[in-house]
Amino acid sequence: MKILIVEDELKAARSLAALIAKVKPEATVVAQVQSIEGAVDHLTEAGMPDLIFMDIQLSDGLSFEIFKSVKIQCPVVFCTAYGEYALDAIKANGVDYLLKPFSKEDLQEAFNKVDNLKNFFQQNAARPDLEDILKRLGQDEGKKSFLVTKANKYITVPTDQVAFIYIRNELSTLVTFQAQEYTLGQPLDQVQTQLSAKQFFRLNRQYLVNFTAIKEVEHYFARKLYVKLSVPTPEQLLIGKEKTSAFLSWLENR
Repeated sequence: MKILIVEDELKAARSLAALIAKVKPEATVVAQVQSIEGAVDHLTEAGMPDLIFMDIQLSDGLSFEIFKSVKIQCPVVFCTAYGEYALDAIKANGVDYLLKPFSKEDLQEAFNKVDNLKNFFQQNAARPDLEDILKRLGQDEGKKSFLVTKANKYITVPTDQVAFIYIRNELSTLVTFQAQEYTLGQPLDQVQTQLSAKQFFRLNRQYLVNFTAIKEVEHYFARKLYVKLSVPTPEQLLIGKEKTSAFLSWLENR
């Protein structure tokens, strides 16, 4: 198995390569590149490896930019210290999403997922891509409702009635278009993976919003965007400059 590591921190790249040698001794790390430009150049010149371990925040931008220049035809395991890019990773051939720091066991599980995916393809004459598989499993549409409690009673809230979900006092809180609030028993990162990437967008670490709830989008200073919803929010919703392109693309292509 030929493996490419895309990681802008040299120490982290070497540590990952050493861990790969322990977990998968028969594998070969063919190269370690530190940037979007370096990854594009390597993939263009050397061709596709069998597997890529890829950090998300590189020195020259988000690694998702690589996919715009090169058609990635192998599984990708994303390694990052941030949980907010999970849905983007799934759409970009991601078979696993390792949060730093990760253990030997986490890496082994990632290789297991790669092997399972390979076995699936070998057993099926028609080889659908990862996005097709996710659609068949129903993950592309996302969950249809949330089970919440109010006055010691269970209530079902349809997902299309959810205006936004945010972190309040370290708890995920669901807010409907009628401004009703319910506390969820899951971290926001986990809630995000259950929802349709076409319908919901993670604006920042605290807010996940429904497209239908977006009323206005304005330019803000320091190349940020200010998002105003049709439902009142506890604070201004701002998108940092590193996510503005992804957000505008989501608005345009959903």
